[in-house]
Amino acid sequence: MRRTVRKQPRYHITVFLLPAVLIYSVFMAFPLVDSLRSSFYAKREDRTEAFVGVGNFQRLFSVTPYKERLPNALKNNFIFFAVHMLVQNPVALLLATLLSARRLKGAAIYRTLIFAPTTLSVVIIGFIWTLMLNPLWGIVNDALRWVGLGAYIHPWLGDPSTALLTVSLVSVWQFVGLPMILFLAALVSIPDELIDAALVDGASGWHAFWHIKFPLIIPTIGVVAILTFVGNFNAFDLIYTMQGELTPPQYGTDILGTFFYRTTFGTQSNILPDPAMGTTIATVMFLIILSGVVLYMFTFQRRQLDIF
Repeated sequence: MRRTVRKQPRYHITVFLLPAVLIYSVFMAFPLVDSLRSSFYAKREDRTEAFVGVGNFQRLFSVTPYKERLPNALKNNFIFFAVHMLVQNPVALLLATLLSARRLKGAAIYRTLIFAPTTLSVVIIGFIWTLMLNPLWGIVNDALRWVGLGAYIHPWLGDPSTALLTVSLVSVWQFVGLPMILFLAALVSIPDELIDAALVDGASGWHAFWHIKFPLIIPTIGVVAILTFVGNFNAFDLIYTMQGELTPPQYGTDILGTFFYRTTFGTQSNILPDPAMGTTIATVMFLIILSGVVLYMFTFQRRQLDIF
């Protein structure tokens, strides 16, 4: 007769998880839920809350200045995201490919130098780049003048046509180390035997990368893409540091994060700060990010699971 052994409840798991769950609930989950709730309420003159349903959302999409600022911020946010997707991630993949080469000397030093800006404070990065891009004494225009490209001297942060792109490229410069590390980890995990066999069969380095390495790191590319999407639609600090809450020129660098901050705490075209509208904007940001994550999970990630 076989004796059944009862499994003892693993209370120690609860003990170790409880502090993290409590901290996450207090500082992340509860504020998120309360923000979603607050978007359906408005303050009365006596400072009490009144349920208005979707009234705040109607104001956001139909009342000045919100109806002008929201599409502009959303458009700028997608441009900000596109620059990171089309510049940061391909450059990160290129750097990771070069650093994963077995014959490259000093790879550890290069990795450290490229990743170093990521560890610096965004405030420091924004302040230093603002000084460097200053049209009067900035070193960027001076460098253009020294190399004979004085015709390209430009008020990079003061021109609506270049301000957003300039800030986006500064962000790319600071954070390119993060996707580079992820790509590098994926590349070095590929067995050397696969690459050696392809080279023995006559494949060039480019063909070995495109037909062997690239298909194997597609899951990592998907992860980097969704992290870029979430990070860019949560962006705020660098643009606020370099351009301030009014995001000059002419709201040319305004994104959802700065629009939310300006509406909740700052000024919005001579309108007093409105926390209810701020939480409404935050809810729209949350829905956009959630839509992107759900789309990734039910398309790209599910497809990868079916393949493997």
